[in-house]
Amino acid sequence: MNNLLAKVIDANGGIDRWKKFSSLTATIVTGGGLWAMKGLVQDPNPREMTVALHSVFASVTPYGQPDWRTDFTPDRIAIETLSGETVRERDDPRTSFANHTMNTPWDPLHRAYFNGYALWMYLTTPFFMVMPGFEVSEIPPWQEGNELWHGLRVRFPEYVASHSKEEDFYFGDDLLLRRHDYHVDVSGGFPAAHYVYDFVEIEGLRFPTKRRAYVRGPNLEPVKDLLLVSIDFSNFRFS
Repeated sequence: MNNLLAKVIDANGGIDRWKKFSSLTATIVTGGGLWAMKGLVQDPNPREMTVALHSVFASVTPYGQPDWRTDFTPDRIAIETLSGETVRERDDPRTSFANHTMNTPWDPLHRAYFNGYALWMYLTTPFFMVMPGFEVSEIPPWQEGNELWHGLRVRFPEYVASHSKEEDFYFGDDLLLRRHDYHVDVSGGFPAAHYVYDFVEIEGLRFPTKRRAYVRGPNLEPVKDLLLVSIDFSNFRFS
């Protein structure tokens, strides 16, 4: 394991503690300007997001209707009832984003897929980086104001859906995540700078409770007037 990654894993609670659990559920409240750009309505209602910790699966409840939820894996996205009856589904969902730009409208399955892979990654960072097939290397640090943040570049394996094939993660001196840079390939590949804040400790593991993603402008600086996505997390529960 990369030396910096090993230190990051330990600072976030350690792999042994992570392996004690199989899934994580958190309450999420989502906002930001991306949804309107996609022709979608975003309300401020809280939802329950559940992710698998050692495989790539995610589900959010409710979705569209009070008794509907999503069922995400990289090869299939579905909307289903709470009893498991399929409402809508799409196999090989990544191909449905071909030729999309930042302003291309999304249907409910597009959004469900985006939500599934993004929230799975956010809720399993940094521990997903030690799963099979990931390539992790140290990159030059990032200067943010008076702070110098340590950098890791992660190359994702084919079996994991993500924003882009390579993504950069920056950690403070406490080795907790501060910033996450990537290209949103499902939306024309625009660059994003994603900041995280306000960590809490749950069962000895650490998670940010606030995420804010901006368009990334020249010199890798965020365009703070372009808040694309905001996510607030609370009520983390392991099983």
